[in-house]
Amino acid sequence: MVHLDCGAATDTGRVRSHNEDSYFASSPVFVVADGMGGHHGGEVASAIAVEEFGRLAHEGYDSANAPEVVVEALAESQRRIQDYGDENRGEGEAQWYAGTTVAAALLCEDEEGAKWLLANLGDSRIYKLHDGRLDQVSVDHSLVQELVDKGEIDSEAAAVHPERHVITRALGGPVLRAPDFFVLPLTSAERLVLCSDGVSGMIDDETIEAIVSSTKDPRDAAEELVRAAVAAGGEDNATAIVVDVVGLTETAAEVGARTEPVSLEEKLGALP
Repeated sequence: MVHLDCGAATDTGRVRSHNEDSYFASSPVFVVADGMGGHHGGEVASAIAVEEFGRLAHEGYDSANAPEVVVEALAESQRRIQDYGDENRGEGEAQWYAGTTVAAALLCEDEEGAKWLLANLGDSRIYKLHDGRLDQVSVDHSLVQELVDKGEIDSEAAAVHPERHVITRALGGPVLRAPDFFVLPLTSAERLVLCSDGVSGMIDDETIEAIVSSTKDPRDAAEELVRAAVAAGGEDNATAIVVDVVGLTETAAEVGARTEPVSLEEKLGALP
């Protein structure tokens, strides 16, 4: 049996007129969505995605089929967002659309033990904190990340690149791109951090690590992350969720620490 504690915070920031970020934080599902689009399309798109993942928390899901459950939630979000765009796109606005990123964490408990299933589309991030060290788990679906991967620019250049906010995958586009999946044994991360790029784009990973490693209560940690992002300029909406594993039974811990492959890992591959 696993017990989780969490905190979440969001802020419009200093530049935007309204908040297009949405989030859901209630065990066993946690999700951050960063919307984009005109005529409030972004906030509607992110709200739709969060609503679909929230439904999983309320109705329950089969941990053994969690990847398929996530894909279905994304597909339904995509359908609803596209329908919204079609219904609200004005004459002469062929290029207008509603879209959103998604970063999600689902707790999975089955006969194989307890683990995190993580999924992302876009540049909203998922970090893990273990033994005081912060590591980014998700991989940004962005133009600058592709340039970094090709060796054309380094991480420092990416942080100030004029097209650093251009993403390559999101909900709401013409075609639903596949999300990236990651599996983490619960024993490999005592704290998860999910955030929009309004946080990770305003404060660096060292600052995020300092905050989440020194702030005990996850509610305070989430608030401090958002506060720091706004203080650093607040150029975008800022949202953060911090989730702690506060209770793990001996059986769950032992199974989570096994090194032999189990069902989800066989499908997706596990991270250390």
